[in-house]
Amino acid sequence: MKAVFKLAPIAFSLLGLAAAANADTLKIAVVGPVTGAVTQYGDMVREGVFTAVEQYNAKGGVNGKQVELQVIDDACEPKQGPVAANNVVNAGIGFVVGHVCSGATIAAADIYDSEGVVMISPSATAPALTDGKDYEFIFRTIGRDDQQGPAAGKFIVETLKPAKVAVLHDKQSYGQGIATAVRDTVKAGGIDVAVFEGINAGDTDYSAVITKLKSAGVDFVYFGGYHPELGLLLRQAAEQGLKARFMGPEGAGNPDINAIAGPAVEGMLLTLPADFSSDPANAEVVRLFKEKGRNASGAFQLQAYAATQVLFDAINATKSEDPEVIAEYLHANSFKTPIGEISWNKQGDLNDFKFSVYSWHADGSQKLVQ
Repeated sequence: MKAVFKLAPIAFSLLGLAAAANADTLKIAVVGPVTGAVTQYGDMVREGVFTAVEQYNAKGGVNGKQVELQVIDDACEPKQGPVAANNVVNAGIGFVVGHVCSGATIAAADIYDSEGVVMISPSATAPALTDGKDYEFIFRTIGRDDQQGPAAGKFIVETLKPAKVAVLHDKQSYGQGIATAVRDTVKAGGIDVAVFEGINAGDTDYSAVITKLKSAGVDFVYFGGYHPELGLLLRQAAEQGLKARFMGPEGAGNPDINAIAGPAVEGMLLTLPADFSSDPANAEVVRLFKEKGRNASGAFQLQAYAATQVLFDAINATKSEDPEVIAEYLHANSFKTPIGEISWNKQGDLNDFKFSVYSWHADGSQKLVQ
């Protein structure tokens, strides 16, 4: 996906979505990568948030106020997560859609919860975000890696049935977590995991690990991480004659992987959220996306729209802009959204979310496999 919005780093107001800040506006923030290697994922989330904000503002706003949106950059870096969170707190904003990447989200969550800021991530899937925590203000509108990883592992075991598997990851919270879940599911299914290893995100030469995969005789590779690294692994594996099929998580589901991997991307498998944009019930929302030249069918757009929607619906229902009141309302109720009817357990995870398996093709298309 092309980067639709050219945004400056750290923090600034998004002009055009609301009037100048005053007592008659409701301020929310969208936090994620505006700079860095995975800005496209931030673009996906912002497309969903922008569309929801525009829709509600056009209908008179939220709780009688126009919404003012603040865009804040964390570059998808854990060390920038707290910086971005403190920017939100210092700006007096009580509601956040984001962060986008699991590492940055985990790093920011303690600040939001201790400062009483409601945060809903549409894309952070790492279980560590909520496991073992007693958060009141932290939610997400996407499933966890321990839902996605087993779904991928089950597909590998029951449908693909490879003889020998390698599971790689990028040594980060998201990538390593989901890779571990896949490894454990595949091993439990009786398939040999010959290699389980981390690579360094940002490297440009993975020939050593590919040589190791060839020596181990693997015929299937799962990679936990993002599209820049998976794209390089695909291309370099093809160049070195590794005959193995590759699979990755939703974090690798970016059209830019085609430019990195070239023809080697053909047939790559991904676990992705269901294509909610194909649901006839979402025709009006999809139309709003299209009117602005946005794509509702990406990995995170409708999850971001849903995260924004439930915040607005909770504020309208309670007639309150107190984050504590809104957090209590979110925990106590279910909401009809473009990603289905959603509700949360005590720790802020969705009670139900489905990941599907897609094949990815060199022409940029995706096809539902299971």
